[in-house]
Formats: sequence, C-alpha cells, structure tokens
Amino acid sequence: MHKIEDLIIWKKSIELVKQVYLICEKLPQDEKFGLISQIKRSVISISSNIAEGAGRNSNREFIHFLSITNGSSYELMTQIVLCIELDILKKTDTEKVINLINEIQKMNYVFQQKLKSNI
Repeated sequence: MHKIEDLIIWKKSIELVKQVYLICEKLPQDEKFGLISQIKRSVISISSNIAEGAGRNSNREFIHFLSITNGSSYELMTQIVLCIELDILKKTDTEKVINLINEIQKMNYVFQQKLKSNI
C-alpha cells in the first residue's frame, strides 16, 4: 500500500479536478447532463483510480488501476478537445488543463514502469 498524500501524481490529479471544474463553469448549461457530466466523471476517475490502486495490496494491482487512470486521462483529453473543436471553449481556457493532463500521463507511465520493476 502507498500513502496517497505522498504521491505527486495524486496531488496533480486533485489539482486537475479543480481546474476542470473551473472550466466546466464556462460551458453552456444545456450541456449539464451531457458533456459536463462526462467531463467531470472522467476527471474524477483519474484521481479516484490512483487512490484505489494505492490502497491495493500489490504493485500489480496498483499498475492495473494506473492503467485505468491512463484511459480516463485520454478520455478527458478527448472531451476537452471536442469542446475546443465545437467552439464551446477557447483553446486558451484549456491550456492549463491540457498541460496537467499531459504531465499526469507522463508521470503515470514512469510510475507504472517503476512499479513493474519492483514486481
């Protein structure tokens, strides 16, 4: 088991949640039960799967949850890009979020490799 408060990737994922919720406020209310809901589920899945994996009994299980985290991060990236392409959000409004997603994806890959080397 890992202490999530010590994991930089988990801290970054919490920051990502906060940033995503801020940009969701800029989305039209008619997307409340569509895109906004899906975006929020994706971003919450990232931090939640890191936390769930950290609480598991083996590195192998943790790697599995980090893999799910990675999928959720790509899902979130797609939704943000769709918002830009549909002119719902400006690219400048999403730069911080996109940078955080990219950073988390890179950290996730490195972390998985580290865990695999300890199996």
